[in-house]
Amino acid sequence: MLFSEFIKTALTISLAMIIYSCQTANPSMPERQKGEEAINIRMLSESEVIDNTVQDDEDMSLPDLLYAGLQALDADRLLTPSDSSAHHFFSRALSKDPSSKIAQQGFRDIVKRYIQLAREAMRRGLFEEARQLILRAQTVDPEENEIAGLKKELEAEIASGDVFYHLNNANVSKHSIEIKLLLEDIARKAQELDAFFLITAPSDDQARWMFSVMREAVPGYRLRGNIELSGRVAVRLRVPERSSE
Repeated sequence: MLFSEFIKTALTISLAMIIYSCQTANPSMPERQKGEEAINIRMLSESEVIDNTVQDDEDMSLPDLLYAGLQALDADRLLTPSDSSAHHFFSRALSKDPSSKIAQQGFRDIVKRYIQLAREAMRRGLFEEARQLILRAQTVDPEENEIAGLKKELEAEIASGDVFYHLNNANVSKHSIEIKLLLEDIARKAQELDAFFLITAPSDDQARWMFSVMREAVPGYRLRGNIELSGRVAVRLRVPERSSE
């Protein structure tokens, strides 16, 4: 009897020692503070990483493709980036429904926008940029009738003899002294050539400030020209044609 009680006591002590050793086996793990809530730490596998890229257009429905194309068109993503451009989404839409009127109109709108941008570039004297824009329009629709006439317009603008000035947007916004001096020189050049001016600027306030500086630089002379709103700041002096005698 005493021997059996001894065995029970020995087993109890051994079990207690095993439990204690398990609790203290990893001293690097901090003891949980009283009242501290348990924190579950879970390692994320690669498959659980969330990717915020655009939905694969293979899985996009026709309405989604058309909507994405219209958004890209509105943002001037016409041919680039190649995987999120208006051309890309409208092409995918036509692959799903070749008779889609919206997608077909989307292609025509891309060409119209390139033509519009090319004319704006020409007016500011950005002739190489205009040439590239015309080529892009032709890439989308080689049969567009307006492209041939646009190329002739570009050559006429290049041969016009007009004077172009491209100004730094940030310096214009700050009304820097360098910009004021340049605008004064432009005004005197306009007087010398008896030229019409075309001021382009992002806001009406900036354009009118530019005109006021030019006007003050040539007292007694009436500057003639126009103001247009554009993302870039520039001044064009349209030199009048001289009649040959």
